[in-house]
Amino acid sequence: MTKILFICHGNICRSPMAEFVMKELVRKQGMADQFVIASAATSREEIGNDIHYGTRKKLTEKKIPFSSRRAVQLTKQDYQTYDHLIAMDRYNLSNIRRIIGNDHQHKVASLLEFAGLNRDIADPWYTGDFEQTYQDVLLGCQVLLREVTQKN
Repeated sequence: MTKILFICHGNICRSPMAEFVMKELVRKQGMADQFVIASAATSREEIGNDIHYGTRKKLTEKKIPFSSRRAVQLTKQDYQTYDHLIAMDRYNLSNIRRIIGNDHQHKVASLLEFAGLNRDIADPWYTGDFEQTYQDVLLGCQVLLREVTQKN
């Protein structure tokens, strides 16, 4: 069982988008029962709030199933629970390390790092560009899935 936690600032835009994109990718590969996929925030600002309407709209447009959920904050315990803690940007990486402490098992990474890209996934909360965020999330998730399944 591979456990992946996607992480962004508020857990209402990018990380739930990545969560549901990855769930759909593994479902299409017939591997849904081999994964636990979730998402979390590094901040407390949106705790309890559902997915941002722009993310819901983009997932619907791309025919990616999703469910109503509530934003949660990353905890130190999540480091023990998940195999991969995947950040959307460099600020998330810094905040993840602040919350979990030392990444001695090398579980923390940036999503686009898997695609060989040294850049952030832009936050559509600020840019309004949910399509670009979706394209980056999709690319990162596809490459991450390939890497994870090749290791197993």
